[in-house]
Amino acid sequence: MTQPIPPAAVIFDCDGVIVDSEAMTFDLLVEDFARHGLQLSHDQIAQDYLGGTMADVARRARAAGASLPPDWVETFYQRLYTHLATGTPLVPEVLTVLDALDAAGIPYAIGSNGSDQKMQITLGQHPGLIARFRGHLYSGQTLVAPKPAPDLYLHAARQLGTRPDTTIVIEDSPTGARAAHAAGMRCFGYAAQTPAPRLTQEGAIPFTRMGDLPRLLGLG
Repeated sequence: MTQPIPPAAVIFDCDGVIVDSEAMTFDLLVEDFARHGLQLSHDQIAQDYLGGTMADVARRARAAGASLPPDWVETFYQRLYTHLATGTPLVPEVLTVLDALDAAGIPYAIGSNGSDQKMQITLGQHPGLIARFRGHLYSGQTLVAPKPAPDLYLHAARQLGTRPDTTIVIEDSPTGARAAHAAGMRCFGYAAQTPAPRLTQEGAIPFTRMGDLPRLLGLG
């Protein structure tokens, strides 16, 4: 088998790829939606709401029958930040991936639909983690161009000094995989919350164990 050519840079989604925050978020959404008249299971939320901004989540929930108040996005974010601050674990083996990239001298960034504040809360719980990204933490909300628009990933690649065709994206949602495809970047889809076929439909190459990623990236 031919060894893959390592990328010039890697851009990671944050939630569900670097930090294992998705389940904590979904738990709050299940509870909150039920309080406002929309009964959804954890699996339904994972399938229909993963990867969007909270404004997009609110729009979809209202369309499905939830009577969310006008300030729901702002108040939910505050509850979510408090919840995540109690302890947000890292995705298993993700530090192994960062170690492999550092050893190969390959730069990396985060491109998230979450807010800058949310990234600081979740990543900041793990000593030294934010510093490893050398300032390359980018929010689609701050850029006012969230996924599935390609702008976030194109911006991150420019900041890293690499071309889209030499940059690889690591995603866990169809929305993010669609953004990577639109940006002209190869995408590996971490199939933890999302079934692999849904990621494949958006052009991603699925994998199920983060520890396999260095080999998939051609790093041994």
